[in-house]
Amino acid sequence: MQRDVRSGRVRAALDGFVREPAPDLPFPGEGDTWQRLKVLADWSARDLSLGRLVEGHADALSILREANQTIPKPFSSYGVWAARSSRGEMGTVATPVRDGWRLAGTKPYCSGSDHLDRALVTADAPDGYRLFDISVSEHVVAVAPGSWPAVGMADSESETLTFGGPVLPESAAVGPPDFYLRRPGFWSGAVGVAACWYGGAKGLVGTLLDALGLHPGDHALADAGRAVAVLAGLAAFLEHAADAIDADPSDEQCEARRRALSVREVVHDGCLRVLSLVAAAGGAGPLCHDGAQSRRAADLFVYLAQHHGGRDAATLGQIALDEYGWT
Repeated sequence: MQRDVRSGRVRAALDGFVREPAPDLPFPGEGDTWQRLKVLADWSARDLSLGRLVEGHADALSILREANQTIPKPFSSYGVWAARSSRGEMGTVATPVRDGWRLAGTKPYCSGSDHLDRALVTADAPDGYRLFDISVSEHVVAVAPGSWPAVGMADSESETLTFGGPVLPESAAVGPPDFYLRRPGFWSGAVGVAACWYGGAKGLVGTLLDALGLHPGDHALADAGRAVAVLAGLAAFLEHAADAIDADPSDEQCEARRRALSVREVVHDGCLRVLSLVAAAGGAGPLCHDGAQSRRAADLFVYLAQHHGGRDAATLGQIALDEYGWT
């Protein structure tokens, strides 16, 4: 029952974002990317599951803008469902038919599956990796039972879905084949996710400081101070990345991939450090007796697991070798 109540609150808050801040949110690379990242971080500090959905909606609007496409229905809530199964199941497939495209198959980790009006969905097609703008109510035909039993990020409702329904018109195809991965904004979106991680860590630290009271012990103060310092460093790094995105929105310098991977690596590790420091400073009490704080910690840990870790670090190492000749 409590989860249903929280889920309803998340949906109501997401609808509020879609109608109020979202239309005025700066697009990445248009001169105010740092303000965009701060908004994503602030919503994530409030509730990280909500921040995940806010980021997905904001990213979808940016993708549609890059493709010069408009939203079919104003104030529709959007997600971006681009996960690919790693377990050998059939993925999502788009087949060209007479009047457009037939979407079929399954996709895991569809965040907001029970909250969204529309979604941008990736699918394998005969001419490449495609992206489609779908109506959730029309083209999601089944939800895999028990596919999101998560404790952390529970309210993001990131279930495994099966697609079908009516034929998608040609206009539902967003951009040309392979557009989703090859556009410059892909890497700006990756930085947006890191901003949400940072926001989740910021929310943890804010609650910790509230709980310490007027006369905390020296050790608790020291750990809290270290956590605050980590957050300051992450904010500065994110702001630097935002300025770099604004300086080269089309990625003429071919720096976007390296920059985004570096940001994610640093923010990921910094947030893990914050998790450890918050636990050390506050002790087990807040994580055992404060439901909201324990959810914040679980949410952040699970969301950080989205990071591709060693694979991304190896890619950064290879870029360093290729670009700088380091040995």
